[in-house]
Amino acid sequence: MSLSYDIVVIGAGHAGCEAASAAARLGSRTLLITIDMDKIAAMSCNPAVGGVAKGQIVREIDALGGMMGRITDMSAIQFRMLNRSKGAAMWSPRAQCDKAEFSRLWRRTLENTPNLYLWQDSVVDILFTRDEAKTRVRGVKTRMGVVIECSRVVLTAGTFLEGVMHCGEQSAEGGRAGDEAAHGITARLVELGFEAGCMKTGTPARLDARTINFDALEVQEGDAEPSKFSYDADTEAVKHQLPCFMVYTSERVHDILRTGFSRSPLFNGTISGIGPRYCPSIEDKLRTFADKSQHQLFLEPEGRNTNEYYLNGFSSSLPYEVQLEALHAISGLENVHVYRPGYAIEYDYFPPTQLHHSLETKLVEGLYFAGQVNGTTGYEEAAAQGLMAGINAHRSLRGEEAITLSRDEAYIGVLIDDLVTKGVDEPYRMFTSRAEYRILLRQDNADQRLTPLGYKIGLVSEEKYQNLLKKNAAVESLISFLRGQSVKIGEIDDYLISVGEEPLSQGRKLYDMVLRSGVTLEALSRVVPKLERFISSNSLSKEVTDQAEIQIKYRGYIERERYFAEKMHRLESISIPHEFDFNALQSLTIEARQKLSRIRPATLGQASRIPGVSPADINVLLIKFGR
Repeated sequence: MSLSYDIVVIGAGHAGCEAASAAARLGSRTLLITIDMDKIAAMSCNPAVGGVAKGQIVREIDALGGMMGRITDMSAIQFRMLNRSKGAAMWSPRAQCDKAEFSRLWRRTLENTPNLYLWQDSVVDILFTRDEAKTRVRGVKTRMGVVIECSRVVLTAGTFLEGVMHCGEQSAEGGRAGDEAAHGITARLVELGFEAGCMKTGTPARLDARTINFDALEVQEGDAEPSKFSYDADTEAVKHQLPCFMVYTSERVHDILRTGFSRSPLFNGTISGIGPRYCPSIEDKLRTFADKSQHQLFLEPEGRNTNEYYLNGFSSSLPYEVQLEALHAISGLENVHVYRPGYAIEYDYFPPTQLHHSLETKLVEGLYFAGQVNGTTGYEEAAAQGLMAGINAHRSLRGEEAITLSRDEAYIGVLIDDLVTKGVDEPYRMFTSRAEYRILLRQDNADQRLTPLGYKIGLVSEEKYQNLLKKNAAVESLISFLRGQSVKIGEIDDYLISVGEEPLSQGRKLYDMVLRSGVTLEALSRVVPKLERFISSNSLSKEVTDQAEIQIKYRGYIERERYFAEKMHRLESISIPHEFDFNALQSLTIEARQKLSRIRPATLGQASRIPGVSPADINVLLIKFGR
């Protein structure tokens, strides 16, 4: 039996769903292969989307025409804007989701996407053609013996490649609890010359709400006025929010956990994979922060119609009985019933320096990698890579130039550039600190940065694009109004004093008042009737007023970052020939020659971000290529 498609996507996790959806909607006949169609876009770990820097990525996915933001909004059970006490560049949306509804909505979306087909099976081999010049993809073979022909393959296998799960002294093959591992692909790619490695992640026990004493827990409510991820007009903010809860470990809990250390696969040599630094297991925390007497944990509901709760911060691969005893020592969980214990999982990945910025592999034409196979961790990072891989796989079929986002355009650009130029030595997680231009890359302006591009390539609808133009016009009209209208001495003194600002000594423009750190546009509108009338008569949304206020307050910082970004673009515009022999440049350091030869950056900008390539090395390259 043989089938034929333009693009085959392997794996229906968050990367695979975005890749398949994008490629199909752009016009490529696409097949999405998954081991279990009932677990499409499964939230294998915590049932949440977004967070610090991750929330910015989700808004960028939506702005480009991806689906994660929409589906999050439709399945959200709580929404919080993190870091509101900090500057706007740090604001990060996060939503708790109904994980069953999230998966159901993704499946419904994919099943109703034109040009997209689903196939339940496991891929055991990727097929290639070879000649003297290149190796190219020609299809895949499944465990059931089906050969599927295609011109492009996007590999998004998550934690399934040779996956092994560990709980205490017990180990079992699997990509996650209840699902088998995927075999054959790693060996095939290593045979072709790919470098592979092993990483590790973990998950905590799931708890039965009926056996939790919620009266003993600290409640964490969602925002009083929740926002949403998607810029689409047909999605809504969550209306009926469920609370999360905070619990704490103690010295007694820690003592119990330590009794299992000798049997921990993390500490006895069973696990060799590299674990995530920023999402450590509870046993890692006790080793790393031995002086801490307690750790904060978050108890999160997994949905509206289930008693299952996720204990965020208590990831563990300790023996089940040690986990259970430690849980029973936590206040509020004394009688808790565990649905399933925590476990660690080891899986194969491919160092991402083997990729172009398009996410196409350097060794094989038509083969793209996205998600955890590239050494990342997190639904959001995976979805972003999947979206870009799907877009670029489609465009390469049409002979069109790949879409690559720069570091001053998007967090997605930072993510991919970090992976391709720097590589990973541990599971990669996005943080705001990774972005040099984070004042430009705010969550509030993702549509202004990326929706025009999404519209140009065909993923964003005419309606969504026109809504962006209307929003931009509304922001400009509000800023213009603020520049043209004044307040008099004594008119708003009571308000200014109440927010710790000096009263006016002379009349000032409303624009200048918004510049004051203690003044907000929302509060100002309540004490300046003409401003309130302008906002209400023009039906300006909070999104518009927030955007105007941010542009005013941060104008100087924004202009400074744009200046530095434009300077950096000079290096990005200087190309390095792909076959250039770096070893011939003896003025480069040995380390620089080795790393440049291995990674083969396309521009001087990319070369400048490779660890071990010094400013002096860049000057040598600038002399060589900067004519």
